[in-house]
Amino acid sequence: MLNMIEHGQERANPPLLILHGLYGSARNWGVIAKRLSDQHHVIAVDQRNHGDSPWFDTHSYIDMANDLITVAQHIGRPLNVVGHSMGGKAAMVVALMRPDLVNRLLVADIAPIAYGHDQSQYIQAMQAVDLTRVHKRSDAVEQLAERVDDTTLQSFFTQSLDVAGKRWKLNLDVLERDMHHILGFPDIQGSFDGPVLFLSGSESPYVKEDGKARAKQFFPNARFAKLKGAGHWLHAEKPREFEAAVRHYFATDL
Repeated sequence: MLNMIEHGQERANPPLLILHGLYGSARNWGVIAKRLSDQHHVIAVDQRNHGDSPWFDTHSYIDMANDLITVAQHIGRPLNVVGHSMGGKAAMVVALMRPDLVNRLLVADIAPIAYGHDQSQYIQAMQAVDLTRVHKRSDAVEQLAERVDDTTLQSFFTQSLDVAGKRWKLNLDVLERDMHHILGFPDIQGSFDGPVLFLSGSESPYVKEDGKARAKQFFPNARFAKLKGAGHWLHAEKPREFEAAVRHYFATDL
């Protein structure tokens, strides 16, 4: 089963499951998860081929959804779910495959469509790091800077580096091979009639009118909102505002 990091205790309201995006991990959400645990039993997971979860030879959204269905069945209660980017797509597929396991859903800055950009350049940048010369995280940041201009991304990627073990905690080969699955969205039937909030960054291009229209086909009760001044990494760029939005949205379950 996927690696889980739990915060808080069982409560009357539904547990809150947090799903990270591509190249992320449950630990990336530690601060937000801990803060939300004052009102929710929060479970953050490492998705397959990420963090401390098992590595597999495939990485499709059906795969990820089945992993998460196992987690939901283990928890034994319908869940509130927050998913960012890849995690948002995985959350949507769970809701479509097993609507009985999802109470309500918050999808952060992604739509149920295929995207034309590529993320493989970051895999190549990580693969290019000479781990024999990495003795502290800053050594990896220095090497990544040769291929990745964004200092925020340099730091983010090294959070998935096991410095002592001299290995990436990302199954880079499989992620690169299955990138078309990650950027796409599965050909799936069904709908989820529960509440869904698509929360996007006001400066992000990820959720446009075509994505909203497609979302409405799958999620007829979907609502859309923007977090002012945030881009795609809205939870990292505006953590307190993002936290407030999550609290407000799930408050009806308290």
